[in-house]
Amino acid sequence: MIGMGTVRAVRVEYAQETRPLPAVAAAVARAQVEYEWDACLPARARLPRWRLEQAVKRALDVVLGVVLLVLFLPVLVLVAVVVKLTSPGPLLFRWSAVGERARPFVTYKFRTMVPGADGMKGTLLHMNEMRGPVFKIRQDPRMTSVGWWLRKYSLDELPQLWSVVKGDMSLVGPRPPFPDEFASFEEWQWAKLAVRPGITCIWQVSGRSEISDFREWVRLDLDYIERWNLLLDLKILLRTIPAVIGARGAY
Repeated sequence: MIGMGTVRAVRVEYAQETRPLPAVAAAVARAQVEYEWDACLPARARLPRWRLEQAVKRALDVVLGVVLLVLFLPVLVLVAVVVKLTSPGPLLFRWSAVGERARPFVTYKFRTMVPGADGMKGTLLHMNEMRGPVFKIRQDPRMTSVGWWLRKYSLDELPQLWSVVKGDMSLVGPRPPFPDEFASFEEWQWAKLAVRPGITCIWQVSGRSEISDFREWVRLDLDYIERWNLLLDLKILLRTIPAVIGARGAY
């Protein structure tokens, strides 16, 4: 049973950005307590080896997350300076996401849009280039002068490495949705959150926004969950490097 306290907690968590309708918060809360998340995992998830590999994956996330934060520190500082000098508004975009098994969490990106961009979304829905609940525009008029460049090379996502270290995200895993996006999912699509969400996954290395059908995006995520092992994560991480440098499907 979903209590109003759960709903209020979700609403408070999300209040900074979009103040979602009670229906959005209720959808997230319902998924947490009613969905059969274990049934979304492959049968081998019940074996000790799966749990051991998951523990290794978590350890690698922490170690690599810290190493990458240190290595990219000069880039983080440079991007921070550029963002502050080129547009008014906060340095970081604080956004609420729906994570593993529909648990909400807060993460950060470098801001790539003008202040108040969320409030403009309603007037741009007719320009959406994605089929499904996800909203993406190739030439988004809300983008700042450097925002397009940060997104093209995924530099805006570097602060999410902290979410990886904290344990809210993984380096590899299905991308976490916004709560209003999650509320518009078909129920079978909830299964993409049976595991910890990540910064990169099969969708990111397969063309990203060139895959414009959200159902196909989810099928790639579910395929990742079904085939998951540490070697697959390594392959995706290695494929992410040329995908980011080439900026294929990034906007």
